Amino acid sequence: MVKKKKVMDWVYLSAHLDDVALSCGGLVWEQAHAGLRPSIWTICAGDPPPGVLSPFAHALHDRWQSGEEAVKQRRAEDIASCRVLGASYRHLPIPDCIYRRGPGDGEVLYPTEASLFGALHEQEAGLVERLSEELANSLPRQAVVVAPLAIGGHVDHRLTRAAVERLFLDPPAGVGWFLWYYADYPYAGKHSAELAQILQDESWEWCIFPVSGRGLDAWQRAVAAHASQISTFWRNLEQMRLELTAYARQSGGLRLWRRKSSR
Repeated sequence: MVKKKKVMDWVYLSAHLDDVALSCGGLVWEQAHAGLRPSIWTICAGDPPPGVLSPFAHALHDRWQSGEEAVKQRRAEDIASCRVLGASYRHLPIPDCIYRRGPGDGEVLYPTEASLFGALHEQEAGLVERLSEELANSLPRQAVVVAPLAIGGHVDHRLTRAAVERLFLDPPAGVGWFLWYYADYPYAGKHSAELAQILQDESWEWCIFPVSGRGLDAWQRAVAAHASQISTFWRNLEQMRLELTAYARQSGGLRLWRRKSSR
């Protein structure tokens, strides 16, 4: 009797409720339709803490046309997007950085657009460790983990990458985990020098995964499902579709990276 080969889970880590759809949607669809089990875990999907929102958060809600239901609406958009891709989903309880406050004085930690791009606030020193522990306790014992490169330097993307790398430095006994990285789209298009540096760095290796025409169509529809976020990057859906098509064709599919020393 031929022993059936175990299908390994692919877990894509998304800093926000759209990042994997934006960056990897075509590949996720291809894997789902090839019999794999892709799953999208959003790190910063929690409700805002009690208290008055910052003017910056209110301004974003106005742009998203979501009001106080912003997080609830974004989670619903993510569920619809995952359905398009054929992926399961998980929403972790950490709030988006625009909502986070200091544990002591309640200070809004990221009150401006500029504050989103840089290192974690000093009052969040323990957040990387806590997230790493959460992932260690939650990930399947056998899994391919796909994390953001944090191209562009968004603080929540940095948080996600740092927690994963901490986890892989000292993984629990008995696990079979493999780590890949994806380029954060559309930041990758705006920070081409960062991406070029990684491409030229001999400590990295990469693989291009083909994305078919049907996969590209699903990728575009999955991004469109995040309706509140389209205006963040594009004038309209047509511009999104054109730019996403150009991005996919530029690489001939979707490129993932890993360290040469990584499992």
